[in-house]
Amino acid sequence: MLTNNNKRGTGETDAANPRPDNRFGHIIEMTAPDGDHAATRFSWDILVKCGDPATAAVGATFNPATTQDGWFGMPDNCAVDGMGRLWVATDGNSGPRTGRADGVWGLETEGPLRATGKLFYRCPVGAEMCGPVFTPDGETLFVAVQHPGEGDEGDPKAPPGTFENPTTRWPDFRADIPPRPSVVAITRRGGGKIGA
Repeated sequence: MLTNNNKRGTGETDAANPRPDNRFGHIIEMTAPDGDHAATRFSWDILVKCGDPATAAVGATFNPATTQDGWFGMPDNCAVDGMGRLWVATDGNSGPRTGRADGVWGLETEGPLRATGKLFYRCPVGAEMCGPVFTPDGETLFVAVQHPGEGDEGDPKAPPGTFENPTTRWPDFRADIPPRPSVVAITRRGGGKIGA
């Protein structure tokens, strides 16, 4: 996960960092030789360049099957499920830079839908998502919601979230309880594997 780098100049690009002023980040996929994850050398490729693919200047490279809600920016950490799908948690995706919130996206890694993103879980206002992890049976996805209720640091006009006036009171939504970071367990109604 390469979250972003808005300080890279036009003369500072290379194969692994192909965009100057990379505000939306990208994901590099590393492939173990013959499936040997203890190897000292891997091959690699850029799985996606993030950002809005409808804006040509951004240079995003999601699969054309990705819908308007399926693209994301600022990939931060991830998990891989038992079907080989990549689950990406974002940090900084919210606000005026992207017009959306942080959260978790499922990203196909194989076949004709490779690099197709789908929004799975949206963060509360002012929060970032981190630490996605699946149970061994793939039926529960744990995610951590960090610092809900903060202001939008990417928007200088946005009012700051304060203890007395946070941007949300998630998860209790009570005036006498401040917003709290939390770990959320996500399951399918009726059971079964997440994303199946």
